Amino acid sequence: MGELARRLAAALGIACLAAAIAVPSAGGALAQAGQSPPKKQTNPAPPSQAAPLPAQQAPLKQIALTEQQIAGVLSAAKEMDSITAKLPESAKPDPKVIAQLDGVVRKNGFASYDEYNDVLDNISLVLAGFDPATRKYVGPETVIKAQIAQLQADKKMPARNRKQALADLNEALKSPPPPIENTGNIDLVTKYYDKLTEALGGG
Repeated sequence: MGELARRLAAALGIACLAAAIAVPSAGGALAQAGQSPPKKQTNPAPPSQAAPLPAQQAPLKQIALTEQQIAGVLSAAKEMDSITAKLPESAKPDPKVIAQLDGVVRKNGFASYDEYNDVLDNISLVLAGFDPATRKYVGPETVIKAQIAQLQADKKMPARNRKQALADLNEALKSPPPPIENTGNIDLVTKYYDKLTEALGGG
């Protein structure tokens, strides 16, 4: 699972993550609803995110993003990938790897790896509600509802899998991600949407 995918999962809720894995595409329902799901991310997760997400997710620290931070994430992406691509999915935090990642983000304008993570979390929170077809923010609830419609129309998926995925998505609707406090973040992510999805594995 990718680094950005983990953050999207955190934004949408743990239940939605399981459903997102089970649903190959939400294109059909979104076509009916005139919307598309957020693209799945495939980047390997950094070691600090490699363990399964805990049941009680720490509250996301919302910040006002800047163009400089967006540029830093974009410029760090390839080098971060080259480090995390070599890590197994179940890797535990390795001080040497953390030091490498910290060096990369500092070189790209961040004070620390923690600051980089905060920025990436906030980008992910916005991306969780994006419709890639229109490149517009529609909100994560709209995205989840479209995925539910797709699942209900999917007759090829085994009934047991579809039932579980629908249950997970409906559970996710009960605990949507927090509202975006800094609405300017939506404008910034919209401006750099293509570059962000490409750099972070969704291109």
